[in-house]
Amino acid sequence: MKAAKDKKRQVDPNTVVAILKRVIAENGRDHIRGYAFAIACLIAVALSTAFTAWIMESVVNEAFANRRADMVWLICGSILAAFILRGFATYGQAVALAKIGNNIVARYQRRLYEHLMKLSVGFFAEARSAHLAAQISQNVGGVRDVLNLTVTSTARDLLTLISLIGVMVAKDWVLSLIVFAVAPPLLYALRYVSKRLRAATREAIDVNSRVLGAMQETIQGIAVVKAFTMEQELERKVNGIIDTAERRANRIARLSERTSPLTETFAGFAISSVLAYAAFRSIYDGVPPGAFFAFVTALLMAYDPARRLAKLQVQIDRAVVNAQMIYALLDLQPHQREKPDAKDLVVTEARIELKNVVFSYGTGSPILRGVDLVAEGGKMTALVGQSGAGKSTIINLIPRFYDPSEGQILIDGQDIADVTKASLRHQLAYVSQQPYMFEGTIRDNIRYGRPEATDEEVEQAARLAYAHDFIIAQPEGYETAVGENGVTLSGGQRQRLSIARALVRNAPILLLDEATSALDNESEAAVQKALETAMRGRTVIVIAHRLSTVVKADKIVVMHEGKVMEEGTHEDLAQRKDGLYARLNNLQTSAPHA
Repeated sequence: MKAAKDKKRQVDPNTVVAILKRVIAENGRDHIRGYAFAIACLIAVALSTAFTAWIMESVVNEAFANRRADMVWLICGSILAAFILRGFATYGQAVALAKIGNNIVARYQRRLYEHLMKLSVGFFAEARSAHLAAQISQNVGGVRDVLNLTVTSTARDLLTLISLIGVMVAKDWVLSLIVFAVAPPLLYALRYVSKRLRAATREAIDVNSRVLGAMQETIQGIAVVKAFTMEQELERKVNGIIDTAERRANRIARLSERTSPLTETFAGFAISSVLAYAAFRSIYDGVPPGAFFAFVTALLMAYDPARRLAKLQVQIDRAVVNAQMIYALLDLQPHQREKPDAKDLVVTEARIELKNVVFSYGTGSPILRGVDLVAEGGKMTALVGQSGAGKSTIINLIPRFYDPSEGQILIDGQDIADVTKASLRHQLAYVSQQPYMFEGTIRDNIRYGRPEATDEEVEQAARLAYAHDFIIAQPEGYETAVGENGVTLSGGQRQRLSIARALVRNAPILLLDEATSALDNESEAAVQKALETAMRGRTVIVIAHRLSTVVKADKIVVMHEGKVMEEGTHEDLAQRKDGLYARLNNLQTSAPHA
């Protein structure tokens, strides 16, 4: 019973109130001055609006009924002053809230990027990058909208409505009761619409992100799309998603705009009832029209803030749904948390040892099955074997892109699970199977290996990777923009730039995941010479598809189905008649070369 009560007391973090409290807690204090100024402006807007309605009684009675010329200038001057004040106050609050809103969007974009950098590689392997980017771009404004809607609605619309209601009650309380009598049914109807809209908004956000994601993926893979004539198939797929998004958007439009007939009906009933009552009083009881005109003016002016407030819950719910999806991402905890007492890695010999390492991706069968492996410091260890043997998985475990399910990975006797990831990765240089180029110039892409590297060091790394010659042949040399993911470069050129990026890092451990796979024979021979120079004095673990590239390795480790099957030099392993390496070597040496 007690547990059930405690559970009830717990606040759902996804409710409107909970999200609003979180947004205010995270942003309110930093922008308190800006919001105070905006609220002061909004109060001025509300009071000047109420004053305009209030003074209508004097306009009608003094100027038209009593014909007092001396009052006309005073009344007109005060109305002009009220409108000027409202104009400047409206400008001030709009600019202040826009600046705050832009700052909040920028802040959450920075937070999201920083948080994404903390998440593991496993998260990005499971999440579609295009879908993720689309969701972030759509939802990041939700936090801003939650705050701005709350401030403007509370300080401007609610205060304006209260002020105008005060004018209405002061001028004629009986007419005010007629107006208030029809309000409860309207509020109930709006609440019903809001609940249905919240679910529709969440569905629409998801579908829209799928639309943007599908388009982004098509653009990125346009060469494959055209090569395999996939245009019509993808067009049918994307059109289906777009049709779904259109239906969701239409449903949201129908739900959102249902507030219009509701509020218009309410306004029409209230105003017609007021006019009928006031007309009969003026006709039969001879009541002066001034108070009535002031009341009607207040009622008409109250319509706009009342209409905005009627839509407020609908708008807040839509903004909260966006904010919820942002917070769902920000609240994701990294799977690979560093230990509280994690220390910096201290590298001496750069000796790498795997002890009984077991690993599987998710709930699938193990990729590595009790791997024991030693890569001696300052030497080259090659991993060979058929596809799926677990070679790339070992390369991914050393920088802690993933953590093993069982076993240990040691560098100079230090368990990498006990050291900080930053200190571990500073000691590594990595070249993947698929070289990735970032937006910027060729020089920028090489310098990512070590941001503080000088231009001379960047160019020296390019020479070692045999990239210098093709770089200086580019239109702007090292300052040539590479295009999206190096689209202006060939696969071999991108791979050599990726190797240059690893070389400029000047780390004691070098990881090469089939680093020469994209090179032609001539380029491969050149890069092999460069790597031989670069590998001196470093611990190198290299994966090779072509065994000819690892003939000079100090140790070759042959893997099969997640286990180490053989170890030795090329000469030793090639002479084992029934060995797996000998069989692979015979297949490659007997196969014709292109």
